[in-house]
Amino acid sequence: MVHIDTNTDKPIFIQIAEQLEDAIFVGTFPEETKIPSTNEISALLNINPHTVLKGMNMLVDEEIIYKRRGLGMYVKEGAVMKIRTKRQGQFFDQYIATLVTEASKLDMTKEEVIQLIERGYSNECNSN
Repeated sequence: MVHIDTNTDKPIFIQIAEQLEDAIFVGTFPEETKIPSTNEISALLNINPHTVLKGMNMLVDEEIIYKRRGLGMYVKEGAVMKIRTKRQGQFFDQYIATLVTEASKLDMTKEEVIQLIERGYSNECNSN
């Protein structure tokens, strides 16, 4: 489930938050179901429970998970939509804005960029 990459500069607590978020997004942990405890994850990965808790608290702050007193952490209703919206914004920032900037440098028209995107979709559909 959760894997820590020690060869990256990304802090462990952020890796934990991102991987839990991804597991929620793909349905490994459906909405209103319990996720593994801080202690379970820390034992599995052999890391400090406070590091795991810090990652989980990021998801609490984003209202993706919540704590049920005495029962553990649960996926909040609406979490998948919240994650999708967040990722769509990140997608624009990371890919679309960069694509448009680079296309502009190459003097490409919007239509030429759209043709490339359509070609990419065609290639993706043919490879599946």
